[in-house]
Amino acid sequence: MELLLKYFHNLSPLQKQQFNKLPALYQSWNSKINVISRKDMDAFMERHVLHSLGISKIMSFSSGTKVLDLGTGGGFPGIPLAIMYPDVDFLLVDSIGKKIKVVQDIAHQLGLKNVRTMHQRAEELTESFDFVVSRAVTQMPVFIKWIEHRFLKESKNIYPNGILYLKGGDLTEEMNQIQYTFKTFDLSQYYEGDFFNTKKVIYVRMVN
Repeated sequence: MELLLKYFHNLSPLQKQQFNKLPALYQSWNSKINVISRKDMDAFMERHVLHSLGISKIMSFSSGTKVLDLGTGGGFPGIPLAIMYPDVDFLLVDSIGKKIKVVQDIAHQLGLKNVRTMHQRAEELTESFDFVVSRAVTQMPVFIKWIEHRFLKESKNIYPNGILYLKGGDLTEEMNQIQYTFKTFDLSQYYEGDFFNTKKVIYVRMVN
């Protein structure tokens, strides 16, 4: 928790309690199915919670915003963001059913009323959203094809509706293939530590 509080000073008592519960909940699930790699569990707050919350360093979601976390896996970045933004509606989707069961249980145990879950493929979605968040699920051109028609037209946040994507490494080649306006943010500007040296949030504007 010290690490989290170093970068997020204004958490409510409930948010602190919820974040504090996360490591034990994931440790418990990890002993049953491999939700998170074993080595990452040792740096859980840094590599999963802080990394997910990197999106909140770029975008502070307005109340009532609809956010899709596509390819959520064990609930990242969706669960940490849902704790951070209790007045924002999150739909966490994954094509692997056992991972969605983990997400459902963790959301329930944390009392997150703003989280919905769905076991579904990206191409089968019919709902529309203000933002789609994700963590390195696939190459950006492929990701955009999956969800480019799933955005609400009217924007209510500081950036127009679009994608907020967590990814690392050199993204030049794949981003050169997309025709939408985008901006890249280095997480090393917001967090200390070697882990964040190559980590980025990519914002892609999907509406006019």
